[in-house]
Amino acid sequence: MMVEVVAALIWDDGRFLICQRPAHKARGLLWEFVGGKVEKGETKKQALIRECREELDVTIAPKDVFMELVHEYPDITVHLTLFNAVIADGVPQKLEHNDIKWIKPNEIRGFKFCPADKKILERIIEAGETHKYTSIHSFKKL
Repeated sequence: MMVEVVAALIWDDGRFLICQRPAHKARGLLWEFVGGKVEKGETKKQALIRECREELDVTIAPKDVFMELVHEYPDITVHLTLFNAVIADGVPQKLEHNDIKWIKPNEIRGFKFCPADKKILERIIEAGETHKYTSIHSFKKL
């Protein structure tokens, strides 16, 4: 069974937000992007906005798709859509995660991420710090 999952690549001033999964969940204590399953009747962007509100207590502005991929875990197969996003309102809170951090692309290798994120992280490293979305202000200029 394929599960539709969305996640946010949230940028702020050359850094992006990563979240550490709770210890008691599958893939516990691995790092990931904020997000979750798309519920029945939701668009991907609606699901992402809801997940960010539930998990971080922020309102995000999702933009274009950074990357899509399918990953098979032993217990689940996910179709992951990762959106570029910025925070429109609020400051990220640890409502569900063990920890949250803002990191630069050159710091990625210092964290152990969920296997599904491997290709995404390689692309972020390749793009380096030349990412076009550095803050909410850069969206307004586009």
